[in-house]
Amino acid sequence: MYLTDQLENLLIPFVKETFKLEQCELEFQQTRKEFEGDITLVLFSLVKQTRTNPKELGEKIGSYLTDNIAWIDRFSMVSGFLNLVINDSFYSQLFVNEINKNDQFGMQKIVPNAPEMLVEFASPNTNKPLHLGHLRNILLGHSIAQILEAAGTPVKKVQIINDRGIHICKSMVAWKRYYQGVTPESTRQKGDKLVGDCYVTFDKVFKEEIHELKTKGLTEDEAKKSAPILIEAQQMLLDWEQNNPAVRELWETMNAWVYEGFAVSFKRLGVAFDKNYYESDTYLLGKDEVEKGLSLGVFFKKDDGSVWIDLTEDGLDEKLVLRSDGTSVYMTQDMGTAIQRFKDFEQAGGMVYTVGNEQDYHFKVLFLILKKLGFAWAEHLFHLSYGMVELPSGKMKSREGTVVDADDLMEGMQQTAANIAKELGKLDGYSEEEKNQLFEKIGMGALKYYILKVDPKKTILFNPEESIDFNGNTGPFIQYTYARIQSLLRKSTDDITIQTIPSSLDSKEKELIKTLLQFPEVVQFAAKQYSPAQVANYVYELVKSFNSLYQTVSILGETDLQKRVFRIQLAQSVGQVIARSCHLLGMEVPERM
Repeated sequence: MYLTDQLENLLIPFVKETFKLEQCELEFQQTRKEFEGDITLVLFSLVKQTRTNPKELGEKIGSYLTDNIAWIDRFSMVSGFLNLVINDSFYSQLFVNEINKNDQFGMQKIVPNAPEMLVEFASPNTNKPLHLGHLRNILLGHSIAQILEAAGTPVKKVQIINDRGIHICKSMVAWKRYYQGVTPESTRQKGDKLVGDCYVTFDKVFKEEIHELKTKGLTEDEAKKSAPILIEAQQMLLDWEQNNPAVRELWETMNAWVYEGFAVSFKRLGVAFDKNYYESDTYLLGKDEVEKGLSLGVFFKKDDGSVWIDLTEDGLDEKLVLRSDGTSVYMTQDMGTAIQRFKDFEQAGGMVYTVGNEQDYHFKVLFLILKKLGFAWAEHLFHLSYGMVELPSGKMKSREGTVVDADDLMEGMQQTAANIAKELGKLDGYSEEEKNQLFEKIGMGALKYYILKVDPKKTILFNPEESIDFNGNTGPFIQYTYARIQSLLRKSTDDITIQTIPSSLDSKEKELIKTLLQFPEVVQFAAKQYSPAQVANYVYELVKSFNSLYQTVSILGETDLQKRVFRIQLAQSVGQVIARSCHLLGMEVPERM
């Protein structure tokens, strides 16, 4: 970013004047490794604008740069690409002035009173504990919130908890039938797990009752509708909607158990929210907006009294927003909840919904409806659509109890980290508490990195053993490099506050500085793309670049004081950028491993 900015400031006036252009846009990219050069000017669009051939244009621009800019040594042409070689002193000065002196390098300051971005994630149901699928949602949403803030956007984190409906009543019915008197305290079990067990029990009994009814001659559909346990759950939902005191009391009690369980899981994940919304409060929202939309001609009413919106001209279809009996559908609720959120957060200018890709169509419709209703902020809504997480054994199913429980997974990751660390034998001098803290950081870092390094749109095949490898593109490899740098800094006896600008650099030093300089641009790009994978893959490249230098160039053993201090400063800056990158991914970095 620093390099391209300077080149644009120098080149745009020259090109406009030379070729008599009113407008001029330049496209730069990193020079491909098989060619000599540090940065490349892509000439194809300029060729069209200037009506010249690539060779003539490249020679003219290259000659101008080498004649007038001291820090450009030479250039070469490869087809329509102008490759520029930047001299070492330029990178040395950039490192000292832009990176080493800036203790917030890569992080953009938040402008006072700037529009906030709401980020919704987690949004679990209160009939089961968090599982591996929830983890991808939570880690993505939390990381995007961190990245947006690092890019200069103030963020508020929200979630809507699905605390009502037939699925909640299923757990309640099972508790009444089979778990009377059982509590989290009596079983020494997290409340969300106890309620999840009730849900699994309901499904087991439901299937048994269906089988029994089918043996009496009922069809599959008839048996499902006639199963006594389902009829009981449906009646409980009606009782809940009619504010039956006993049903409401049980609902509040069981939900409270779940919330306590969720709080433990969220704390371990390092996640918190600025505001929680509950479907039991929001499910009636949106009806007033439907009435307003009718008066504006956005919606229309059918003969049966149901209200719809026609989106066929937008390439979609007709969508129901209010049933004929006046009850709302999910779309109505989501409209109302969105509007309520922007009332609650007056500084908000947009929102990111972190929801799986099975809801792609739903959000296309929702965003379009809100735009047609005239809300300015509807132009800045984004669906962070992500793929599923699968196991080598296949998809997970909550009702059958075949999901990977989030707490069990986190515990297993910590234990795996402990086993590997013990095998490597690098725990001398650690107390038991320090060991456990280290294993937690490594295990959670492995989990988070493995999930976040994958582009959100792609499906993940989760392999816990692979994720915690200390080599390759993994969280522990990133953390280990950070710890190695901290060890190096502890061993150094030099005054590294001395400012040194070497006139020449080792090729590994130059590559490392070039990689460091990409960090601010990576943060901004990750924010625009809503993709933590950009940060994860960048920090992996940075770590590889540092390790390449570490293995080929002496740092503490360098006899030239100026070179030694510069390399230590370089290592220190790499450590800082690793730590900032990991922070954006929700990972902690250990001081030693």
